[in-house]
Amino acid sequence: MDIRLFEEADRPFLRTLFLAARRHSWTWLDGDDWALEDLDGVILGETVLVAFVEGHRAGFAGILPNDNFLHSLYVDPDFQGRGIGSALLEAVQRRFTSTGALKCLMLNEPAQAFYLKHGWQREATGESEQGKYVLMHFPLTTRASGKTLR
Repeated sequence: MDIRLFEEADRPFLRTLFLAARRHSWTWLDGDDWALEDLDGVILGETVLVAFVEGHRAGFAGILPNDNFLHSLYVDPDFQGRGIGSALLEAVQRRFTSTGALKCLMLNEPAQAFYLKHGWQREATGESEQGKYVLMHFPLTTRASGKTLR
């Protein structure tokens, strides 16, 4: 598996993946108004990492580096369960310069479990356009020790 920075040639695939992954994972939301171009606004100003498996784009993560904020992490449903999400998350965590943060929708329980397994901690809850979310943090001490802190 390779992970590299976004290139413009990645955009059509990432648009398709973003739309398909949301429809696959966020089944409780009405996605009738979602469009391929939604990705463009989501990644604007972000550092985007793209994962490749055997030459095929398999997932991506978008980070707001100045905020140490993981804004999005999506893996092609056909490639899930192969460690791609973990590899992307580890690449993101290596870029953090202080405690990392993300917001995960409350109803997205598989994603919450994934982040908890990787050392993230629940910090607070809130409300967004898509519903309730949990704010999660990844302390740098977790990365430095290589261990999950409890």
